[in-house]
Amino acid sequence: MTLPTGPAALRAEHLSKHFGRTRAVDDLCLEVPPGEVFGFLGPNGAGKSTTIRTVLGLLRPTSGRVEVFGDPAGDVERAHRHLAYVPADVALWPGLTGRECLDLLAGVGPGTDPAYRDELVERFALDVGRRARTYSTGNRQKVALVAAFATRAPLLVLDEPTSGLDPLMEREFRRCLAEAAARGQTVFLSSHALAEVEAVCTRVGILRAGRLVEVAGLAELRRLRRSEVTVSLVRPAPELERLEALPGVADVRWATPLEVTLALTGPPGPVLRALGAADVARLDVREPSLEEIFLDYYGRDAA
Repeated sequence: MTLPTGPAALRAEHLSKHFGRTRAVDDLCLEVPPGEVFGFLGPNGAGKSTTIRTVLGLLRPTSGRVEVFGDPAGDVERAHRHLAYVPADVALWPGLTGRECLDLLAGVGPGTDPAYRDELVERFALDVGRRARTYSTGNRQKVALVAAFATRAPLLVLDEPTSGLDPLMEREFRRCLAEAAARGQTVFLSSHALAEVEAVCTRVGILRAGRLVEVAGLAELRRLRRSEVTVSLVRPAPELERLEALPGVADVRWATPLEVTLALTGPPGPVLRALGAADVARLDVREPSLEEIFLDYYGRDAA
């Protein structure tokens, strides 16, 4: 596969899209380099789908611009030479078989690897002899995923791509993502499945009310949020009663005189030195999940 070199796979410069008084996307600046698996997160109404529609050239920005490997997204013919797209709700041609749908989709993109496509049909357990009108939501999604992963497109734009898939097929989807990344393809993955994003993405962007509130690697995002430390003691340690006074320590909770949980931000040195004077039976440190980081941005009512 020959991938474009030089320009970013996807670049948005001060992108805004307004619908009347509603700012669906507001001054969004983002760059995704070639070969990256990038997660795009946000609840319904955050502006994810509007952003994707501008990438696809289906919407014209109110201001700013979007480029796909250096080509303006508004030039749909040129931009779509570089990408394949899987929507959240796949619509197929009802009178065609799954095989005919795959053949038609292969003819409108930048090329398809037929052998790999046949392999994916087997892996996704897709009956390509049936008419599309008989397919469930999950099977329609499988057709779109097989077509996208089999393409030679250097950019895969995936908008909630696992809706309707069962857990076994979700695992197969993750394998395909890893294979696409190994081939050097870029993946732009918009998803509510936070565990999925955490498992496959190298960086994430979090969108809130049309604005990017964070773009960072997963490890960097976790460092921005507190870790939870649980300490079990062999015997009570009065010297630990002032843990909350240590730098970076918050939310100290004693479940019993022998077990304490605290939230820690920053370096753990001061806490470890304090614990060194106590008789510690067990020490557990848990990093926040991507879901917890996400909820910190939006509040618990936005889960």
